[in-house]
Amino acid sequence: MFVQDPYKHQKLKDMYSFVKDGISLLTVLDKRREYEGCLYKIRIRVIYQRKIWEFTPGAMVTEEIWEKDLPKSKSPKIAEIRKDLQSSFELVKKHVRELSDSGDFSFELMNNRMKAGAGDTINAAFKTKINDLTKEGREGSRLYYDNVLKGIERFKGENIKLKSVTVIWLKAYEKFLLAEKTGKKEDANGKSFTTVGFHMRAIRAIMNKAKADKLIKESDYPFGEGGYKITTGKGRHLALTLDQIAQIFEYSDGKKSTNYYRDLFVFSYLCNGINFADLARLKYSDIKNGEVVWLRQKTINTDTVKEEIQAYLTPEMKSIIDRWGNDQNLSSIIFPILSGGESEAEIKTIVKNVIKHTNNRLERIGKDLNLGKISTYTARHSFATILKNSGANISFISESLGHANIGVTKNYLSGFEKSERIKNSATLTNFTSNEKKPME
Repeated sequence: MFVQDPYKHQKLKDMYSFVKDGISLLTVLDKRREYEGCLYKIRIRVIYQRKIWEFTPGAMVTEEIWEKDLPKSKSPKIAEIRKDLQSSFELVKKHVRELSDSGDFSFELMNNRMKAGAGDTINAAFKTKINDLTKEGREGSRLYYDNVLKGIERFKGENIKLKSVTVIWLKAYEKFLLAEKTGKKEDANGKSFTTVGFHMRAIRAIMNKAKADKLIKESDYPFGEGGYKITTGKGRHLALTLDQIAQIFEYSDGKKSTNYYRDLFVFSYLCNGINFADLARLKYSDIKNGEVVWLRQKTINTDTVKEEIQAYLTPEMKSIIDRWGNDQNLSSIIFPILSGGESEAEIKTIVKNVIKHTNNRLERIGKDLNLGKISTYTARHSFATILKNSGANISFISESLGHANIGVTKNYLSGFEKSERIKNSATLTNFTSNEKKPME
């Protein structure tokens, strides 16, 4: 926040001062507010174009200590305050110098630099991002960035300078992840290229912000042309056939819980492959004119235009709601997953738990029906692939999935059904249908 100089008519003691290119930097004792014990806050003030920007190191002292003791006292306590103040002043001075030298000085960039952390480390930049996501209630993204931060700290510790994140560093981190065995089942042979891609995209986002905030020079940016290229593994997209979907529709082992999780999977498949994070939030008020209408939680905070997704409420979907749904008079939420009063963090945990239970049941169903491993994600990919193979327009499929562009949809549709691959491969040796015609 920058305002007109509130100290204009006050004579406060300058501890340290610095002037460069019309930018003044000094340390003041803020006597606008007195705290218990006659204490006042020390602030580092930057003045530019008759406006002020302030940074508060956190120390508070009396006016007497400020005037007499702080500059030269040998008291361990006061010496520690002086040391911290000097460190903070030098940090602010460093940013003022660098921004002034680059010709891009502004209070906004000063804010961003100080917010990123005192040490200009990627650790601090990640923590700032995580704090922002927490304030915004974006729990899924918070967990994503937190997981990547833990990974880079396992790799190189808790004080990784932004400038040290080079192409060589990123390649070494990639190698580390591919070989890392954390004890988790999915990490038995190290991380996958897909997981490496998740990590690198998060790091790239942090480095993009650091570059925009002038925390690193353009020449220090490790991505882009001539830099590190993010490579991701293309996972095998397993889409079920209509016959296989039909088998799941009819499956039952006689257990109520299995029927419930099976039906959640079926509802997801029929409802445009809706993600469970969205399915859990569906309300009866989202059913409009015979259709289910919702916004994707995954992109609700990033899409500039909020486009609703619409799915026709089929008789099968209505039966599932009738079978498992809450009483409309008691709860506005359709399925008994959420009560409606949970925080974003609680919702994330509950949905994750439901997905886990559903996947456990689906794994058994897949084994019993000889379908291989299936999961909640299979519903989404099967919805898209079956529509594609039936001749549906890709633009319609993209809109139904809530994708930002058709390119994203094409990634979903890159894997065909096995039956389609068998049929196409058969043509490669179907010699009898291509007998040689006599030359004319």
